[in-house]
Order: sequence, then structure tokens, then C-alpha cells
Amino acid sequence: MTVIREMLQQVSVFSELPPHQIEWLIDQGKETWLEPGDLHRREGDPADCVFVMLDGQLRVYQDMNDRELVLATYKNLDLFGELPILTGEDKFWASGRAVTRCHIFELPKNAFWQLLSRCPSVAMRAIGDMARRMQDVQSLYKQREKLAALGTLAAGLAHEMNNPAAAVLRSTKDLGQILPALASHAVQPPPLTTEQQQQLAALYRAAAESAIAATDLDPLSRSDREDALTDWLEEQAIADAWKIAPVLVSFGLDRQWLDLLATQIPSDTLSPVLQWFATSLTGIELLQSIQTGVTRIFELVAAIKDYSFMDRAPLQAVDIHQGLESTLTILSYRLKQGKITVQKDYDRGLPPIDAYGSELNQAWTYLIDNAIDVLADRPSPAIELRTRREGDRLLVEISDNGSGIPPDIQPRIFEPFFTTKEVGKGTGLGLDMTYRIVRKHGGDIYFTSSPGETRFYVRLPLDNTLKVKS
Repeated sequence: MTVIREMLQQVSVFSELPPHQIEWLIDQGKETWLEPGDLHRREGDPADCVFVMLDGQLRVYQDMNDRELVLATYKNLDLFGELPILTGEDKFWASGRAVTRCHIFELPKNAFWQLLSRCPSVAMRAIGDMARRMQDVQSLYKQREKLAALGTLAAGLAHEMNNPAAAVLRSTKDLGQILPALASHAVQPPPLTTEQQQQLAALYRAAAESAIAATDLDPLSRSDREDALTDWLEEQAIADAWKIAPVLVSFGLDRQWLDLLATQIPSDTLSPVLQWFATSLTGIELLQSIQTGVTRIFELVAAIKDYSFMDRAPLQAVDIHQGLESTLTILSYRLKQGKITVQKDYDRGLPPIDAYGSELNQAWTYLIDNAIDVLADRPSPAIELRTRREGDRLLVEISDNGSGIPPDIQPRIFEPFFTTKEVGKGTGLGLDMTYRIVRKHGGDIYFTSSPGETRFYVRLPLDNTLKVKS
């Protein structure tokens, strides 16, 4: 008992307590021992005590997507566990696990509150320690939130870039296979008269310029067309009819075109001419696929630069619509995964505003990403983006047709660390950071919510020159 009394007197929060108050603390609390690896409290457990580490070392962490985010490590004479109690939470935000053998003094919550009310010196020290610790934890959470968001965006972008990159790689390999065939005599047009060569060239140009005309065909209609052309080709004893037919269908060619071709050239040249046609058109198709894939990759790279404002000044004239569009591109993988329809109603007459573009894009990301989360498993999920002018303000609305925010938690959604997501799925800082970003720009953010619609409103000053808050 004497050892505990001496140790509690060395805890900074209790250092000014008289002996009888220390004795009262000892009577109210209890001692706990943990072995290395033992769990002390789990995230989500009732916040029923504050703790003093008498001896040992304990790590406090959160489970984040199967990983542990370490928030703090407590050692001898540290007071911990008081933050959720002082902030009015009824559950612990994090778990604690012993690193070494631990000797812990546990003081019930009610006794801690009694101590604060009786001893102003303890209250002042506890509040000061809480403020410093809250700043440290919030800074760590914000960094983690940004890293988590970056990880999500990077995963989505990797998937988005993988598809066109794979298409380009596949097309270049196929093109490498048909180029030798194009160069070989077997697929070169056979000797024809000058008039026949001109007619053949005209037919080829018309086919090549039609591009891929059958992309809108449903699978059944495409299959029917391929069968019809295969039948025609086999009737004419054309070799490899099953290979040639799909290529001709891809370029919108039909039996009438084949009938016309048959009237322009001798019958004994029809087979090699069609094989040359098919090989040449396949090369065009592959080049178009490469062009489409490379264009998509360039679009994604441009979206990343627009989103992050890479190589640009932090504060500059920002087009809100460009920021919203680049954010949608960055989140396109998640939108596709959720089969979410995005509706847009933009006032394109709105002028640019002075802003920190990358930070505003973070705000759009948090709002849209939250909407994606709440639309999971919803029928016909949809997000609407709307912009308009409201007096001297620019208004951005982001809404979803989810189940809505329950009325009892609506007053708390902008509070730091408040989240309705499952343990390990969120830190509760996304909306807090959005609020801070909007306020930094001299704007305001609010929302309305009912079953079937939640709508966030962000209002930003149109005339914001030199008014952006640091």
C-alpha cells in the first residue's frame, strides 16, 4: 500500500493531492497485472475507468483494415484512458495491449469525476494534459486519414490504369503477330487490273473509315451477323471463314458488301483478297485499341495532376467543376464497383475562385466517398452533384439516395472522432477535416437528411481574393 501511495503521488495529475485524498483514491481503485501480449481493454468496451501505469509498458492502438495503428505507448506513472471520459464518450476509442509485464491502477469513472469536482488542481492538470494529448492524437489520425484515403485512391487508380495498360499490351502483341502476315505474299492482293485495284481501294477505305461500327451490337445480334457472313464465305469456299467473319462484322460490313466485292474482282481472287482485307482491318482494329488505351491512361494521369494540383501554386484560381470531375475520375473504380449512377447539374457560368485546390479536392473526396459507403447494397444507388450561384456565394451540393442519417446522431457528424462505421473502418475525421477545409476558405457546410436522401451543401465565397485563411 505504501508503494502505491508513493507512486500515485508522483503522477503529475495527482502530485498536489494531500495524503487523505491519495488514500481515498487507493480505496476507490484496484490493481491489475498483465503479462506481455495480454489485452487490457478492447476498442468499443465501456469507458468505465481511468488508469495509471505503475510499472511496465502498454501500447494503445486501433485496428485499421487488418493493421494496427499505434496511437500511444504508456510507461511508468502515465495516466491514460481519460480522453473518452473527459469528452463524454461512453466507449473506448482504442485497444490496449501489454508490451511488458504491467502493473496498472484502475480508478472507476465515477470516482475520477468526484476527484475532478473536489480538486480544482487535478481538473486543471487533467484538462491541460487532455488538450495536449487530443492534439497529438488528432494530428496522428489526420495523417492516417490522409494516408488511408491515398491508399484507397491509389488502389482504384491502379485498377483503372491496369485495364487500358493490359489492352495496349495485348494489342501490341497481336499486332506483332499480324505484321509478318501482312508482309507475306500470301495475304497481299493478287494481281488485278488498274480499275479493279481502284475499286478494291475504295472498298477498303470505306471499310477502314467506318471504324468499329458494331460496338453497340448486343452479343446475340453480333452472333447472328457473324453466322450470316460465315455462311456466305463458306458458300464461296473462302478459307478460314470463321476467322474472317468476326473482323468484317466489327467494321459494320454485311452480305451486301460481300456481294458488291464479288462483282468487282475475279472469283478466283476472292479468297486471298478477303484474307488480306481481314488481316489489314485487324491491324486497324488493334491500332484503335492501342490508341483508346493510351488515351485513357493520359486522361487518368491528367486527372491525377488536376486532383493534386501538381506543379501548381498552392493558392490559385480554381475551377470547381474541374475539381469535381477529377475527383470523380479518381473515385471511378469505387463508383463502378458499387454500380452507382452519377448525375450532374452544373452551372457552367460560375467563375473560378481563389482556393487551395488540392485541399478542396480532399473535401469533395471525403463527401463523395462517404456517399459511396452509405450506398452499399442499396437498390439503384445514385449520387448527384449540383452547382449554382447563391448571392455572393458558390454552392456545391453532393447528395445520395441512401437510407439517411438518423436524427439522433445528426448533431454530431462534424465532431472529430465520431463515426458510425464499424470498428476499423473509419476514424471519424473525414467530415471534421472537410469542415475545417471549408472554413479555411471562408465558407460554410451544412446538410439535410431524411430516408432516401442526404444532401451536403458547401458554400464558398465567389470573391475570395486574399481572404483565404491560413
